[in-house]
Amino acid sequence: MTATTVVVLADTHLRRDGPDPLDRMPAAALAAMDTADVVLHAGDVVTAAALEALRSRTAAAGAAFYAVLGNNDGALGGVLPDTVVVDVAGVTVAMVHDSGRRDGRPARLRRRFPTADVVVFGHSHVPCDDVGVDGQRLFNPGSPTERRSQPQRTIGILELAGGTVRRHRIVPV
Repeated sequence: MTATTVVVLADTHLRRDGPDPLDRMPAAALAAMDTADVVLHAGDVVTAAALEALRSRTAAAGAAFYAVLGNNDGALGGVLPDTVVVDVAGVTVAMVHDSGRRDGRPARLRRRFPTADVVVFGHSHVPCDDVGVDGQRLFNPGSPTERRSQPQRTIGILELAGGTVRRHRIVPV
């Protein structure tokens, strides 16, 4: 069975509305998007032009695209939802921008998304690939553009098939 490749982004902070809103994205992140079956963006895209550029690039690659509203996405209020829950290759994936404080996160996300196998989130710019309550995977890809206190800029990649997470990794870009 062929796995579905999911590229996970968050906190891209693509502020420019110039000729190429994706010019801050690392080439490795763009290349990963071009080979994905699904692209998830866990908030803080920032501009409508950047959101459209991400959607267009993903569509050109033949992939599905889902995004949620981040705290820096004021211009996208009413355009993006606060949360998304989607089935990808039989795996229930929930997505939200801000998962709250690290303390209590696993139980809080299990309560908020009781049927999700994977919860994708962003906000902190801190990559996270953990197992929470009852095996629920908690996945924050970090940021491909603003590493802040992290040693590298990162994205996430999930490989899903037959209702299972076959592979999960944080990838430096």
